[in-house]
Amino acid sequence: MWIVSGMGAVIFAVLNLIFSMQDKTEKVKWFRFTSMALTALTLCAVYSDSAGRVSAEDWGALMDIMPTMSTVLWICTGSSIILNSVTLFKEKK
Repeated sequence: MWIVSGMGAVIFAVLNLIFSMQDKTEKVKWFRFTSMALTALTLCAVYSDSAGRVSAEDWGALMDIMPTMSTVLWICTGSSIILNSVTLFKEKK
C-alpha cells in the first residue's frame, strides 16, 4: 500500500510542477493537495506496517528495513514539501 501511495505522491508532485509551468493554476492546487495527502498516507502506511511487525515480534524484519526506510522517508517527505512549495512561491507575472 505504501508503495502505491508513495508513487502517487511523486506523480502528483511532478504534475503539480508541469501544470505550474503552463500557468494552469486551477489544477495546480488540486495536484499539490493530492501529492501532500498521498505523502501523509504513505507515512501512515509505513508506520502501520512497522507496528504490525512489532505486534508479530518480527524483530529481524524491523532491523533489516527500518534504518533504510527511515532515511528514505525523510528524504522523500522533504522532497515532496520542497517540490509542492515551488508553486506556492512562484511569482505571478
